[in-house]
Amino acid sequence: MEKILLIDDDLALAGLLQEYLQQEGFNCQSAHDGEDGLARLQQQEFALIILDIMLPKISGIEVLKRIRQHDSELPVVMLTARGDDIDRIVGLELGADDYLPKPCNPRELVARIRAILRRSHKPREHNAGPLKLEPQQMQARLYDKNLELTATEFKILQTLARDIGDMVDKNMLSEAALGRPLGRYDRSVDVHVSNVRKKLIAAGAHANCILSQRGMGYQLVPFEEKPPC
Repeated sequence: MEKILLIDDDLALAGLLQEYLQQEGFNCQSAHDGEDGLARLQQQEFALIILDIMLPKISGIEVLKRIRQHDSELPVVMLTARGDDIDRIVGLELGADDYLPKPCNPRELVARIRAILRRSHKPREHNAGPLKLEPQQMQARLYDKNLELTATEFKILQTLARDIGDMVDKNMLSEAALGRPLGRYDRSVDVHVSNVRKKLIAAGAHANCILSQRGMGYQLVPFEEKPPC
């Protein structure tokens, strides 16, 4: 049974989601404030975190920051107030893998969780010049520098690398990285691609290493064999 930690101060919703997740075969534990959530993360290993943004003691955003300081790959699904785009975008920029507005549909939450967990089991190493991808370990290196990518960011980069030099449709990226079709006003893919681009540049890539075509998709530009001066 995959072990999931739900961090949410809404006791009624947390109880409902915990019961539903357990019925679906997950081992789900609950914490009701950010401080307790972080304490549980230090004591146990979890396959995935469900994290509410609005939490007492330590906010969900701060909890996410601390998680990413120590673990770049632990999947995190945010729960956000409906229509609260700022928290949603900030969370994605900090490394959340996906989000759902509250109150969320438990069935959709389970579908998102299963899609994220499926992405963690991938085969052989894939290389694109100086870019090295190791799907089994969910690790990436550019110019022999490790890229600290979240699981979703790794999948974004892997999908772009498979068609390096060609434009990849945004809906394809959403299906591959998030396990769902792209929503009408959904900016998740854009934010994840932006995060990947920043990390590639920090490792020595050219500023235009990922090109965008408005409303269409993204293209990973072939890397020079040596980092540009």
